[in-house]
Amino acid sequence: MPDLLIPLDPTVAEHANRLALLIAAATRADGQPPFSDQSLVDLWAGARLGAAIEVDGVISGIAIMTTGAAPAEAEIVVSPDRRRRGLGARLLADVLARSGGNALIWAHGDHPDARSLAARSGLEPVRELLQLRLSPVRAPGGATEVRAFQPGADDAEWIALNALAFADHAEQGALSQADLDARKAESWFEPADFLIASGDDGSMIGFCWLKVEGGIGEFYAVGVSPAAQGRGLGRGLVAAGLQRLAARGIRESNLYVEAENTAAVALYRSVGFVDHSIDIQYSSRPASAS
Repeated sequence: MPDLLIPLDPTVAEHANRLALLIAAATRADGQPPFSDQSLVDLWAGARLGAAIEVDGVISGIAIMTTGAAPAEAEIVVSPDRRRRGLGARLLADVLARSGGNALIWAHGDHPDARSLAARSGLEPVRELLQLRLSPVRAPGGATEVRAFQPGADDAEWIALNALAFADHAEQGALSQADLDARKAESWFEPADFLIASGDDGSMIGFCWLKVEGGIGEFYAVGVSPAAQGRGLGRGLVAAGLQRLAARGIRESNLYVEAENTAAVALYRSVGFVDHSIDIQYSSRPASAS
């Protein structure tokens, strides 16, 4: 039976099950998930397009990509037991065809096979996202006083603060109520792990959102209001997050940070985080053509 490229519909039970199995297998093999939370949220909401490649009638590779505004953004995964058979190249070719040759493709973990495929396809690296880890988790002093996020009551104020804190971050800064609702519906969501810092007037000025899953405590997002920056609030929020993880008995922590955000990288390294892996975003168009 020849390999077959088909649309991926997460509302179809077989497709949803295979998507979950592929994510789990790739995460075990590669040490990190192949798709971002936002990519999966958008796929289920119908805001991103999914394509799958079948081998012997079994979905063995999946690509998820944005639609509409250019450039398209995509992520691709191939089942670990079906790699080096050209499936990734076929999915990449489909992404490039659908995007009119204007796409940004994430390679989570910067694996040699991904680098090789990118080079063969004429893609150029344009962005680096570092994954840092800390083990064992230590609870430092100097923590900012925080409270737990209150679902519903805090939603609108947090969305507004997040947009200000991440105004220069295309993905995080654009989170909407629907995006927040999707995350609140996840099994890992815990309001007590969503730490909020308030100013003297009670308004929200910073937050440290933790995601505890699989025994690892991730610093999902740490944000500070531009009006409150320069006071050490970011460091205080990180300390509060580490204290929360330690209190929960979490021994290992991780986070993702843009390599070019040197201030944030320096902060996290100063409390003990070390390099673990790198995600590379490749562009199908040279910088001179962007």
